[in-house]
Amino acid sequence: MKFGKSVCIINVGGTKYAFPKDVIKDFPLRRVSRLHSCASEREVLEVCDDYDRERNEFFFDRHSEAFGFIMLYVKYGKLRFVPHMCELSFYNEMIYWGLESSHLEFCCQRRLDDRMSDTYTHFTEEHHETDDEFRTDASSNGKRDSKWLERMRRTFEEPTSSLAAQILASVSVIFVIVSMVMLCASTLPDWKTAESNIVEEHRYTDSLEHPSGIIEAVCIGWFTAECIVRFIVSRDKCEFVRRPLNIIDLLAITPYYISVTMTVLTGENSQLQRAGVTLRVLRMMRIFWVIKLARHFLGLQTLGLTLKRCYREMVMLLVFICVAMAIFGALAQLLEHGLDLESGNEEYASIPAACWWVIISMTTVGYGDMYPITVPGRVLGGLCVVSGIVLLALPITFIYHSFVQCYHELKFRSARCTRSLSAEFLN
Repeated sequence: MKFGKSVCIINVGGTKYAFPKDVIKDFPLRRVSRLHSCASEREVLEVCDDYDRERNEFFFDRHSEAFGFIMLYVKYGKLRFVPHMCELSFYNEMIYWGLESSHLEFCCQRRLDDRMSDTYTHFTEEHHETDDEFRTDASSNGKRDSKWLERMRRTFEEPTSSLAAQILASVSVIFVIVSMVMLCASTLPDWKTAESNIVEEHRYTDSLEHPSGIIEAVCIGWFTAECIVRFIVSRDKCEFVRRPLNIIDLLAITPYYISVTMTVLTGENSQLQRAGVTLRVLRMMRIFWVIKLARHFLGLQTLGLTLKRCYREMVMLLVFICVAMAIFGALAQLLEHGLDLESGNEEYASIPAACWWVIISMTTVGYGDMYPITVPGRVLGGLCVVSGIVLLALPITFIYHSFVQCYHELKFRSARCTRSLSAEFLN
């Protein structure tokens, strides 16, 4: 410090801290230590918000309680979140003072990672929209084109952004429902019989001449057009291709075009081609179109976000189940079959077969296809059921609270989009 007194006063949000000038030089917080190298008052004001030369006091308009916790880290070497303060807000304070996430304790690092992951998924698009709108207002040449593309993108990506988007989403939902009904109906025995009779009568005609083929072609045409338009108006084409919902759309549309291509190349009726195992599997992938409803229903969005946030708890639950299956499966095989190979229960002849009994017992399903007949086996079955109830209930609390939090966050975001839409309409 080349000016001022020998004692520096750091004023953060009204809370004052006094430090000798020599301490400021090697202070653990980079923003504070930068004050020592400032040669003029102008350089000081680039580091802090205000400066009082008479008292040699530096003002920082930051969160005083957060800085108090940061000072505890400077004193004791442990950094934790401020209670009842948003993790991201505290992380912004850390970045301001020159700290990184690695300075946090492990438990707080995990909370920050989860929070940042959720924020990246749900709010970065809003930030991009703000930046794009700012750049659009700043530019004069491409202003109309940018606004038009932005409206088109919102119409196809955000069902609550406008009345046109709501109508488009409703039409898309109707097509999904019709496609699912047709797919389910095509597996009915009576439907298959009628379809086979039609194929025999029109062996050399295309299936598009039949009502089911026309409905299927219309649905596929709608989904294809929707996917193409969304790809054209998307900001990042590579990111669009990598999104799971878009991959599902592609996998659901592809089998139909494969069937049409084979019809053109081979001249066979597409109804006959569906008898092939490969095409039947591909055609059944259309059931994943149900996931498209996640774009339009808050409940499915909440479910997907909850599973993403609680993947650790889900893995923990699977580990619990696998360990219990291994233990109870081996014991069940031993008690029901291994001790008496001649008259033992043949349904428990192997550990994998016993593991099937374990999983249906732990989940309290109880199909009744296999059950223990010995007294030790029945005792083991009771322990297996009780253990399953306890093990399955352990992670449920975390998953439930995460689901409630995700629901309120998505509901708040949806309400905010609706308010912005109303404001834009009134303006």
